[in-house]
Amino acid sequence: MLPMQEVFLAIGMTIACTILLSLYRAVLGPGVFNRAAAVNVIGTKVVVLLVIVGYIFERPMFVDIAIAYAALNFIGTLLMSKYLERGEVCSP
Repeated sequence: MLPMQEVFLAIGMTIACTILLSLYRAVLGPGVFNRAAAVNVIGTKVVVLLVIVGYIFERPMFVDIAIAYAALNFIGTLLMSKYLERGEVCSP
């Protein structure tokens, strides 16, 4: 393995550990807004982790997958925050 790939592997392992910490906050958070923020943080870290995995395995397709996942994460966060604020997603 190349030295740069080892660096990215260490960064990926660190991000995976911080995802676990965020998962703890998402499951046992003190409030619903903290849990929603933790889920958003997990989604953002997964996007970065996908890009790193794509670099390690030399698959540029992972960047496209990460962009699509980031868009879905953003839309999901907007829908969740709108539901938490108003109690409904679509208003008539």
